[in-house]
Amino acid sequence: MGALPVYRWRLAPDGYATRRQLRALGLRPGGQDVAAQIERPRRRRAPLVAYLYRLDLAKPVRPMTPGRWAALAKANAARRIRPQCRTDAGYVIPTSLGTCVPCAFPSTSPRSV
Repeated sequence: MGALPVYRWRLAPDGYATRRQLRALGLRPGGQDVAAQIERPRRRRAPLVAYLYRLDLAKPVRPMTPGRWAALAKANAARRIRPQCRTDAGYVIPTSLGTCVPCAFPSTSPRSV
């Protein structure tokens, strides 16, 4: 097994793309292995590494089916449900709190104008 080619930041040849770049083009890696990597040097820390995939082997992104849309809508709705009172918060509950903001900080009251 050979080593991956390593390119410096912004010096990768044409025909390679990161996952984000593939997604922006409407593509996905499609099961191919990482073809190369780019490194962005940093002072006193390890370099940032991004993996590159070949554009000619990339496949189109699979379309969303009605079942996937329904599952995504159900998952997003579950993130809005308050754990204690089981009502819709109207926003996504912060995972750092684990509950809605009024339940996490009951002593604070809204300011009266």
